[in-house]
Parts: sequence; structure tokens; C-alpha cells
Amino acid sequence: MLVHMSRSSTNLTINILLEEALNEPDIGTTSRFRWHATAVGIAALCIDSAPPSTPPFEDALKEGLNVGLDLSREEREFHQVEQGLVLLFHS
Repeated sequence: MLVHMSRSSTNLTINILLEEALNEPDIGTTSRFRWHATAVGIAALCIDSAPPSTPPFEDALKEGLNVGLDLSREEREFHQVEQGLVLLFHS
């Protein structure tokens, strides 16, 4: 049986997966992000004291290199979860 998931249901599912993964140990920390390997991609949790007005993808790309992650060719999206703003990179 096929079940149609709406866009909001998909985002809710991704948010739940991200929140669970963010409770696991990180794979590195940089000045603005805490990095996590998740079931849906690499997540960069923004750890700035004030949330940015726009998702800082370019900063994440630069800082990802500091923890051995070249994310320049990955798809990108952002999610607001309980822990904060998450930049998600995936193929």
C-alpha cells in the first residue's frame, strides 16, 4: 500500500530524525557549528548565541573543511528544530 506524504509531513519526519541525531555525540565542532552525521545527511547545528537572519551556508561550507568535510557539491536545506537552526547537507 502506498502512502502519500505531504511536504509538511516529510519535514516533520526529517525534523524528528535530526532532533534524535543531535542528541548523539557530534563528529566535530567549529566556531559556529556543531557537526553531526545523521540518517538524512550531514547536519550543522548553528551554535551562535543569536540566530542568523539567513541560513549561513557559505560559513558552514568553509568551517566544514576544518573538520574534514567538503560539502560544496551537496544539496542544502535548513530546518528549525528544538535545539536550534540546522543546516542539512545531503546527496
